[in-house]
Amino acid sequence: MNLLSEKKTTYYKEMVSGLIYTNVKIENKEFENCTFEKCRFIECIFENCRFIDSSFIECSISANKPYNSQFINISFKDSKIMGLDWTKAKSIYFLSFERCDISYSNFSFLKLPNLQLRECIAKTDFSNTIFSHTNLTKTDFRKAFNYGIDINFNKLTKAKFSLPEATSLLKSLDIILED
Repeated sequence: MNLLSEKKTTYYKEMVSGLIYTNVKIENKEFENCTFEKCRFIECIFENCRFIDSSFIECSISANKPYNSQFINISFKDSKIMGLDWTKAKSIYFLSFERCDISYSNFSFLKLPNLQLRECIAKTDFSNTIFSHTNLTKTDFRKAFNYGIDINFNKLTKAKFSLPEATSLLKSLDIILED
């Protein structure tokens, strides 16, 4: 499959395997119920694309920009999604990451209801990111910073944090900390 040369704009229940794209623009494509396996998208631009009910397995997605693109019910497994600027997307609903490295990605100022981060590495700045009813089980936040996670409304079982940043988890408890 060649996403660049095909005039086809809609892909339904397709298995996409082994694609390698570097520094290209993919635009006006819709992927529904598709599976991307062992694909590499490096420094690509996805413009006006829609990803619906699709999965990425063992993929490498680095430094991409999803301009005006939609991600609805998307799962990533055993993948590297590094340096992706999620703030450029049009909409994001129900993202799931399992055993992924999402380091250096930009989630700033995004609301991420029902986000699933399980056994992930997250060396990233979560400034003003809103975590709501998320599953962050076994996620490694030791190199992450500026996160505001309400421990009452998010699952953090066996998640890893480092000090002093982890003290931000206490904000949701309405307690007073003193030196």
